[in-house]
Amino acid sequence: MRQVVLDTETTGLEVELDHRVIEIGCVEIVNRRPSGRSFHRYVNPEREVDEGALAVHGISRTDLDGQPRFAEIAAELLGFLEGAELVIHNAAFDLAFLDAELARLPGEQRKIGAVCQVIDALALARELHPGKSNSLDALAKRYGIDNSARELHGALLDARILADVYLAMTGGQGALELAEARLSGQAIEGAQRNGALLRAAVPLVVVAATAEELAAHEAMLEVISKASGGRVLWATLETREPPAASASRAEPQRSSA
Repeated sequence: MRQVVLDTETTGLEVELDHRVIEIGCVEIVNRRPSGRSFHRYVNPEREVDEGALAVHGISRTDLDGQPRFAEIAAELLGFLEGAELVIHNAAFDLAFLDAELARLPGEQRKIGAVCQVIDALALARELHPGKSNSLDALAKRYGIDNSARELHGALLDARILADVYLAMTGGQGALELAEARLSGQAIEGAQRNGALLRAAVPLVVVAATAEELAAHEAMLEVISKASGGRVLWATLETREPPAASASRAEPQRSSA
């Protein structure tokens, strides 16, 4: 299974006001393991960056001079995404901006959803942790993912953090439980090999029968024995002599010599 974790940075928050994509970061996951492949591009937005957005990601308009326009990297991006399951935190935001960029291109109109399936990691986190903060920073802290390098938002860095968070959200606990079960099994096998006595964690409580209960038990056995004509298993076992005892009382063979 091939998945791509994606994040973008933009000139502002409102795609309706013609804000543009300025950075795209993607990391590839194959069979739930990072493959090492990534896609990372800065994009010339051909417009100014809002001060609010600049405070979040620190990418200024002048930083983007000389970077390719979206039209120049669109084919490469779509080729990287095609056929993958796309994982995005707050997918509606990123998809709106990417689809708006694709709509500006000449020719047949395309959308990201037509190229790959999309999983919204934010929606998934809200299902798993209702009523809690599910920002990327909050999720990283919750799952023990190192995000110390995230002083400012960055598309590739955020995609890498989200990949770790997503894998933890969707399988980390199961993997941990499996590892613990394997360790427990190894410990039990080791104790058995060493002849150790395996004791229950909680002492067992033994309740002895009273004299009245024993008498009632014997009376019921007598009723069952009579009803069956004496064909009862416990009577056969009680009268059968243990082989060891029988052998110990047998006379030794005498030599004819």
